[in-house]
Amino acid sequence: MDKIHAMQLFIRVAELESFSRAADTLGLPKGSVSRQIQALENHLSTQLLHRTTRRVQLTQDGMVYYERAKDLLSNLDELDGLFQHDPTSISGKLRVDMPVGVARNLVIPRLPAFLQQYPGIELELSSSDRLVDLIREGFDCVVRVGTLKDSGLIARPLGKLTVINCASQQYLTRFGYPESLEDLASHAVVHYSQNLGTRPPGFEIATSSGTQWIKTGGTLTVNSTETYHAACLAGLGIIQVPRVGVREALRNGTLVEVLPQYRALPMPLSLLYPHRRNLSRRVHLFMEWLTGVMKDYVD
Repeated sequence: MDKIHAMQLFIRVAELESFSRAADTLGLPKGSVSRQIQALENHLSTQLLHRTTRRVQLTQDGMVYYERAKDLLSNLDELDGLFQHDPTSISGKLRVDMPVGVARNLVIPRLPAFLQQYPGIELELSSSDRLVDLIREGFDCVVRVGTLKDSGLIARPLGKLTVINCASQQYLTRFGYPESLEDLASHAVVHYSQNLGTRPPGFEIATSSGTQWIKTGGTLTVNSTETYHAACLAGLGIIQVPRVGVREALRNGTLVEVLPQYRALPMPLSLLYPHRRNLSRRVHLFMEWLTGVMKDYVD
């Protein structure tokens, strides 16, 4: 039995609480993963996992072994690269999640340079409007936009994104330009909500005392940032978005900024990663690179 490999499998199963999900993420047959964990338990003469039909959970011994194994593997990872200063010597898989707009507009255009510098790194880049579970789904780090909930993760602030109001030229030709907050009562605003069934109170503006919501027209609510942008481009109403996500549309005149004197609060941009005594060198390098990339776009 390869004890190091068995430890890696055990950690992935423990974090995902599933043999099937762990096997899928590692590209291995489920039966092979299950057999190697069983062999590890036999070797240690203890049960590490409670197995049920629905999920897998750590036993008390499993919790202790999990923490020790994480530290050991992290130290081994660091030890492997301790004297290797050649970027091509850094290898391994990175799993990262970020919002679609951040990936498309900020990260992907700069990614070729990073992967060219570190050709041994294999990157899995997830991007959607769904908030992934960093620990259970095995992510090394995630980028989040907006106010963070207390998650027990380490958060590194990257800056803030300026939010602007914009509408399509088509919409403005048909309905005119709003010039005051009172005008919004007769204008359509496209609403965004991650969970359909709930809806923002209206149009958000920043004031000296915090956030104020202005009642508006508009009957469309969407739960996807891609659809949100598409709705605006189609002339369905005004949207409030980070400026960096619509730079090109503003530049070519497809979208036009409106009510620039009434903007929402800037949106915090953060990098989250788990509490680990030692991050692997590839994760550390990626996070430093990403922090540098974001400096060009945040306030």
